[in-house]
Amino acid sequence: MRDFATSDSPAVQAQLDRLAALSLPEGRIGLETICELLARLGNPDHDIPPVFHVAGTNGKGSVCAFLCAMLEAEGLSVHVTTSPHLVRYNERIRIAGTLISDALLAATLEEVIDVSQGLDISFFEITIASAFLTFSRTPADACVIETGLGGRFDATNVIAHPAACGITALGIDHERFLLAPEEGTPGEPLARIAFEKAGIIKPDCPIVTQSYPTGAELEIKRAARAAGAPLHMRGHDWDAKIGAQIQYSDRRGALTLPLPTLPGRHQAQNAALAVAMLTHQDLVGVSSEAMATGIRSARWPARLQLLGDGPLTALAPRRKVWLDGGHNPDAGTAIAQHFAGQRLHLVIGMLANKAPDAITSALEGQIASLQAVPVPNHDHHQTSAFGPRAVSAADIPAALHALPNDGLPVLIAGSLYLAGDVLRRNRERLD
Repeated sequence: MRDFATSDSPAVQAQLDRLAALSLPEGRIGLETICELLARLGNPDHDIPPVFHVAGTNGKGSVCAFLCAMLEAEGLSVHVTTSPHLVRYNERIRIAGTLISDALLAATLEEVIDVSQGLDISFFEITIASAFLTFSRTPADACVIETGLGGRFDATNVIAHPAACGITALGIDHERFLLAPEEGTPGEPLARIAFEKAGIIKPDCPIVTQSYPTGAELEIKRAARAAGAPLHMRGHDWDAKIGAQIQYSDRRGALTLPLPTLPGRHQAQNAALAVAMLTHQDLVGVSSEAMATGIRSARWPARLQLLGDGPLTALAPRRKVWLDGGHNPDAGTAIAQHFAGQRLHLVIGMLANKAPDAITSALEGQIASLQAVPVPNHDHHQTSAFGPRAVSAADIPAALHALPNDGLPVLIAGSLYLAGDVLRRNRERLD
């Protein structure tokens, strides 16, 4: 499946069309291809600022957002690469605090695609090489890099000496790739997921994690020991109590920090991991004051986002319209916790390779109505996959127009690709 990127810039679109025509190798392809591409470009990954590298199943994008906000609150300039984009491909590459311009993006993609000729290259490998190339050419104080899928064979995993690596909450997702049979890997699913994510661990570089069930914890401990990496695991080496504030503590001391303004109690857990990543490394200094400011100022769209006034929300007057791109059971749990005790209307669209009950099961008893919509340009579940109560809607506007006049909130959920369509239609700003 491709990421179907489009642009209003003809120069960018010309390069995105070239991206869309690339081969997309099935299964794991290792790091040999991305390493060859980077070598042809002069190894720009060797010339970028200190890296904070984040992997995990849920929350890695939010952790990246908190890291970026905290570093910037310290007055530092930060390069960031995350995925997927929601509305514009440019969102994947942020240079010293600003989304990459169309002109620079078009020129960089052209350069990288030209150099890649003859390689069996993928969309994501071109994207990461383009990000590293731009990062190497613009001064900054730090980089925040989110893995795309897994960790061990992710194209971002060419970074040799990160300032710190972080692993967020773990869950079962992308089973086709991360649970594919392979000799010598763990048989228990969550331990196997941990094994793949732990592939980002590097010798002598601090690895900071959340807490996990025993099998997953043992895999991460094994990987850290094998690499000779200092391991800082929640519940062992640091902790955070979440109440009216975040009470963070580790061997260096204790901090009292505010709760995030990002909705959802789980975001405090993500903020705590970002704090732990900063406190367990020595390459980039960030004060507790900057951490507090960053926790409050961090923004991350399509994660329990309350939509503002726009063309879509005008179709659902006098009610709140929420958006979440979560698509696995852990995301469903976080959504259910946020809406605990509330009735809501659910508009859902999910990719065909996701479990269709991941969100609906968590919201059992709270759903006043359930409408299923297509995920534009992607293979998606049909209405029947969501159970007998689900009815079809042609698209998001049709679903909102069909809501009863009861004032109940509406949640649009199930896919980041669907979320991108919603943000575009509602003209939400992402820069």
